[in-house]
Amino acid sequence: MYTAAGQPDRDELVQRFVPLVKRIAYHLMARLPASVQFDDLVQNGMLGLLDALDRFEEGFGAQFETYATQRVRGAMLDGLRENDWLPRNMRRELRRIEQAINQLEHVHGRAPSERELADALGMTLEEYQHVLQEARGHQLVYYEDFNGESDEDFLGRHLTDHDADPANILEDKDLRLNLIRAIERLPERERLMMALYYEQELNLREIGEVLGVTESRVSQIHTQAIARLRVQVAGDVSVAKRRKKERPGG
Repeated sequence: MYTAAGQPDRDELVQRFVPLVKRIAYHLMARLPASVQFDDLVQNGMLGLLDALDRFEEGFGAQFETYATQRVRGAMLDGLRENDWLPRNMRRELRRIEQAINQLEHVHGRAPSERELADALGMTLEEYQHVLQEARGHQLVYYEDFNGESDEDFLGRHLTDHDADPANILEDKDLRLNLIRAIERLPERERLMMALYYEQELNLREIGEVLGVTESRVSQIHTQAIARLRVQVAGDVSVAKRRKKERPGG
């Protein structure tokens, strides 16, 4: 990895860590809408890798890989922040799904099935699953959730403090515990998918192999799981904020 002059061989190092960039890109794809191209992620990630190579001066072993991972992922996210991850019409469809989940959970006292959600939304099962596929990239919390616009997502309409920082809310200990419980209440396949993706850090193709389904089906399962969790988070945040407001001096 060094030239005859004893300097790091930049081209060799880049080639060595290209698989790292691609692995991070594959992992991020599950969180992104279908309009995002894998090659665009890799291109931004390569910029992060080059930046890491320029900044890191302590060798290129395990410590560098950890550092490079942060720089690569950060570069990919920076490239995405300039674009709207999900179009407004898709946000509206997701809001409808979240409302249906909320209503059916109250009626049945359990997580509704895909068929039940499709029926409630006046869709065929195929149409419902197509929406889930197109909405790949649905997030647990958006910054847009915290403004006062009337047509934003479910979570935003349940918050009383529109200036709240979503990062602070997610760091709240009680909310994190409630989120863990909410994940445990997910249907078995969705719970397994979340564990494989967030704990084992498998990509969509690898998760599909474990579950015996296609990558697109894994994407649908992921979107639906996030929608269920958003409903739960919205309720937990609303309760927490109401209790805080009711406390003396709150």
